[in-house]
Amino acid sequence: DVFSKSDPIAVLYYKPFATTNWEELRRTECISNTLNPDFANKLPITYHFEEQQHLKFCIYDIDSSNPNLDNHDFLGEYECSLATLVSSGKVTKPLLDKGCNVSCGNIIIVAEEMIACKEEMNIQFIGKNLVNKHWFGKISPFLEFFKANEDGTFTLVHRTESVRNCLNPVWKDFKTQLRSFCSADYDRTIKINCREFSNSGNHKLIGSFMTNVRKMLKGPGPENIYPLVDEEKKKHKGSSYKPGGEVHVTMAQVQEVFSFIDYLKGGTDLNAFIAIDFTASNGNPQSPDSLHHIDMTGRGQLNQYQRAIQSVGEIIEDYDSDKYFPVLGFGARLPPGHDTVSHLFFVNGDTSNPYCYKIRGVLDAYHACLNRVQLYGPTNFAPIINHVAQFASAHRHGEKYFILLMITDGIITDMAMTKEAIVAASGLPLSIIIVGVGNADFSAMEELDGDAVRISSNGRTAVRDIVQFVPFREFLKGMEGKAGAR
Repeated sequence: DVFSKSDPIAVLYYKPFATTNWEELRRTECISNTLNPDFANKLPITYHFEEQQHLKFCIYDIDSSNPNLDNHDFLGEYECSLATLVSSGKVTKPLLDKGCNVSCGNIIIVAEEMIACKEEMNIQFIGKNLVNKHWFGKISPFLEFFKANEDGTFTLVHRTESVRNCLNPVWKDFKTQLRSFCSADYDRTIKINCREFSNSGNHKLIGSFMTNVRKMLKGPGPENIYPLVDEEKKKHKGSSYKPGGEVHVTMAQVQEVFSFIDYLKGGTDLNAFIAIDFTASNGNPQSPDSLHHIDMTGRGQLNQYQRAIQSVGEIIEDYDSDKYFPVLGFGARLPPGHDTVSHLFFVNGDTSNPYCYKIRGVLDAYHACLNRVQLYGPTNFAPIINHVAQFASAHRHGEKYFILLMITDGIITDMAMTKEAIVAASGLPLSIIIVGVGNADFSAMEELDGDAVRISSNGRTAVRDIVQFVPFREFLKGMEGKAGAR
């Protein structure tokens, strides 16, 4: 930057085995206005002793919110193998400009094994009577957390937000994995700095203190009230030195966080429903341009619905204990008279038993159904979601988990009712995977996904994000089959 310091970010790339192309793996946070960034976000990577894993660390100066790194200034890079980092533990190497050996500064990389600890800590701090170093206005303080290393150095593990113009700040509580926060060692020293935020990047120290997880877990009380001491100023001023205020622990809890695999290992039974869109917007199945067109030439060409059922369904089948799938349809007129539109019917035509055995059975039932029903509309999701939610609501104690795989061309007509159904189901043991086929506008599906903004309905917000939208065309552009579906 011409008139200020850089806003650096570190990006980790790896080179897959037997390839020559670099692929982006992870990014750190961006730190404003500094030439000496200390990144808090870690870059985890799985270590394989038997493989040569090539890595590249690149530093960029971020100038806008655009995620495309081509729009930002490249500052330097360093290449190495993961084995080099593992064997060294810590390396300090020059950052080189692309295509030449010109040094652009140094990079320090610390490699540490992350042990199998599933504990997560939720903690909150407040400040009391912090010293005000501003003539006009008040300071905007924040906290930095460092864990002690075996060699006596410290590694930054977390940084809070700054609280603007406040001498008695209440920082937001935060959650952190203990394996990264303290290497799962309750007695490992944690150093905490309190600093005043500055737009220039020169964040002045207010004071520091030492503690550990075991002590913080005692919660609010005299043991967790810490004077903020600047050791350099204390040496200089001697007995006249006064601390820069206090930091108090107001809440500290540790809980074990279980993964989806942990639940499966513990006996949770996975039950999957498959729902298929039979609305007319998919096109006449007799036309080769229809998303439901069945190839009868014997060449084995699958339509997008068949490919989505097969590639995504086979992944789910791996985890479904009995391999029997209830297969539901919506948006079609049903026999015998084809005079009634159904937004919830059994694809195999058996009103007493909707189950199909394995994904092969699902594909057979889908093919046969196309010859029986008349594609119609509208495209209503809510009846299907509410139907599956009824089953999930009867199993709230971890013994069963439900997955609803919905395959659709994405032209939804009951958006408000669908949002209401999703919000109502968001506290149940249920996940919804929506696979969009074709080339329609999937903006409504992206909204249901809830990654950017958690969906709400009638003043209620979803308890958790239970919807994952996947445009199937992204698979068609890249990897196929199980690799893409995963």
